[in-house]
Amino acid sequence: MAYLTQTQSGQPVLILKEGTSRSRGKEAQRNNIMAARVVGEVLKTTLGPRGMDKMLIDNLGDITITNDGATILNEIEVEHPAAKMMVEIAKTQDDMVGDGTTTAVVLASELLKKAEELLEQNIHPTLLVSGYRKAAQKAIEVIEQNALPIDIEDQNMMMKIALTSIASKAVGAAKEHLAEIAIDAVKQITEQRGDKTIADIDNIQLIKKTGKSLLETQLVQGIIMDKEVVHPGMPRKKENAKIALLDSALEIEKTEVSAEIRIRDPSQMKAFLDQEDGMLEKMVAKIKASGADIVFCQKGIDDMVQHYLSKEGIMAARRVKESDMEKLARAAGGTVTSNLNDLKATDLGFAGLVEERKIGDDKMIFVEKCKDPHSVAILIRAGLERMVDEAERAMTDSLSVVSDVVENSKIVAGGGAVEIEVAKELRKYANKVGGREQLAIEAFADAMEVIPRALAENAGFDPIDVLVELRSVHDKETGKYLGINVFTGKVQNSVDKGVIEPIVVKEQAMKSASESACMILRIDDVISSSKPRGGPGGGDA
Repeated sequence: MAYLTQTQSGQPVLILKEGTSRSRGKEAQRNNIMAARVVGEVLKTTLGPRGMDKMLIDNLGDITITNDGATILNEIEVEHPAAKMMVEIAKTQDDMVGDGTTTAVVLASELLKKAEELLEQNIHPTLLVSGYRKAAQKAIEVIEQNALPIDIEDQNMMMKIALTSIASKAVGAAKEHLAEIAIDAVKQITEQRGDKTIADIDNIQLIKKTGKSLLETQLVQGIIMDKEVVHPGMPRKKENAKIALLDSALEIEKTEVSAEIRIRDPSQMKAFLDQEDGMLEKMVAKIKASGADIVFCQKGIDDMVQHYLSKEGIMAARRVKESDMEKLARAAGGTVTSNLNDLKATDLGFAGLVEERKIGDDKMIFVEKCKDPHSVAILIRAGLERMVDEAERAMTDSLSVVSDVVENSKIVAGGGAVEIEVAKELRKYANKVGGREQLAIEAFADAMEVIPRALAENAGFDPIDVLVELRSVHDKETGKYLGINVFTGKVQNSVDKGVIEPIVVKEQAMKSASESACMILRIDDVISSSKPRGGPGGGDA
């Protein structure tokens, strides 16, 4: 319906085009809050080691079973714009710190639920937003005060961090094995840039293959190429290999202009073909002269070049992905060369072993035993395809938290301990602020308690009993690291028991949740324009 208004004389005036819908005021706020809360409710039951899983079926019938917040929100196609904002929170959280997506979304959902109760009491959204922003700032200060510095060389402490992030994934007895691999991989790719420590997990290659068991997941000190050797006459294994990395084609390129060659004599034809062969043979001679045993080429390799390479005993793979070439250069220490004429011995990389192996039905080339690789690979194995996917998600989360701690070596207590502490401090802070903003800060404090409450509910315990006990122990000076043990329902010292998380994960979750809640609360008018009828090109059907 077109949106109409009237002049003083009663003359109708068309403002918005036909088919536009509009909701405003409390109705718009209520709809937005409801949509955002529904997304939070979906994820709430997945929180913690005893959270439930979701089965997601896409329009092709492919099934995903997981309790990973980012994956769930990625797979479900939400329509409502406010719900889409919640999906964006999860993406931001995942991109920034790689973990804590469920916490961020559940917290944002709870902040909106508490805000809705205050809106019903006619508290203006601007006051709410102002109170929430002050509360978020204070909450981050409290998290900083309660953080503990750790030594990243302490393997035991790093294991606790990695295991906390894997705890909610369905990888069973392989938790310790995966955590160890994650720590070793991150330590290997960590580098110093000035006074900063950088651990970019994009330099860790994850390769999934069905077969064997989770415990046979392995870390490769090098790179795995999902390619096979191009020619049957080439060697399948090379030790102490020198590797040439080329991003130019090992073939004679077609000319861009059309050309006609008139041949009147068969000998001219032979000379022409011999000339072409000679050019291809020279390419191989240049590779041989550089001292390379292995060639990885980003483009194509001509059949004749393959033949000449195999005669020289050089192993080759073609059409290697650019991202894999970059990782290979970091692992083997070589330089990617664009022009074959420039290939020198100093451009070659080194690997202790390059071997083609059959993994399941596929052949893959393993480049391993590199001297000091700045890029490594993890081969993830499991007997079931769904399990391989879940193991990859667990591995990604643990790699993320370990790299977070390497870059910022502070941790906070898990199991709801830090949230209860923040809630306690916010209630004290609210009394100092006073006025109507005090109500917003108290609402923020109440919302923080949704995390320990959800952990208790998902573990099958009474959330009220757990919250009462947690509040009482946090009122004492010695209780700030006490959280819930989701297996016994009792209160425990989370730091001593190894339930710990990187500070950056908690801080980012707090920032993302409060910012998105404030943004949704400030909306008082939703105007959606009509979509064109018919197919993607518009027009009438």
